[in-house]
Amino acid sequence: MNALVVAPKATDWHRLKRLVLDSVSSPITRRVYNLGLDEFFEWYGREPRAGFTKATVSAWRVALEARGLGSISINVRITAVRKLAVEAADNGLLAPELAAGITRIKGVKMKGVRLGNWLTVRQAQALLNAPDAATNKGLRDRAILAVLLGCGLRRSEVAALAVGHIQMRDGRWCIVDLLGKHGRVRTIPMPTWVKVAIDAWTSAGRRQRRPGIPSRGPRRPSSGHGS
Repeated sequence: MNALVVAPKATDWHRLKRLVLDSVSSPITRRVYNLGLDEFFEWYGREPRAGFTKATVSAWRVALEARGLGSISINVRITAVRKLAVEAADNGLLAPELAAGITRIKGVKMKGVRLGNWLTVRQAQALLNAPDAATNKGLRDRAILAVLLGCGLRRSEVAALAVGHIQMRDGRWCIVDLLGKHGRVRTIPMPTWVKVAIDAWTSAGRRQRRPGIPSRGPRRPSSGHGS
């Protein structure tokens, strides 16, 4: 058996895709794999193919390159299809030798970082200064940008960040025991200017939540009889 037939075996396809996605711990990687596998399945069914073989997956890689996708985007899609081949072989839907050939397909080589992928110092400073620091929302946005720029966290890691993660270690501020991709626990040094941006936001939030002193007008005389 060397083919995943598109229409009659759609149930097998969804079952295999679920097995692939369940083997991934990161929600972000799972989402990208899901997209890549759906794209591959749609491409596979556009025209007759020789089967789910190394040649077919190589043609898929060429099609991805023709779309102008970056090397990382192509490689993560190829990795998802490699995992699909392994699951198909394990479930008796693909000959083991064909799966082995697919898993040997190499990804696209990384050719360095393209110009324009990194912010200059001036661009980073402009981005950090973009939020309105006169508002609590602006201070919050500036704190988020500071953590992204200064600590190199992923968006999902910033979203999961709590105040308790920020602790003093060996005389410097750090983000401690942050759970990241693939369940890795990391401790990340925090530059002083990032801590200053966070403190500005949290201090403003505490002032906003602090109960105010009610204003008192002239005291009205009591209508009751004095003793």
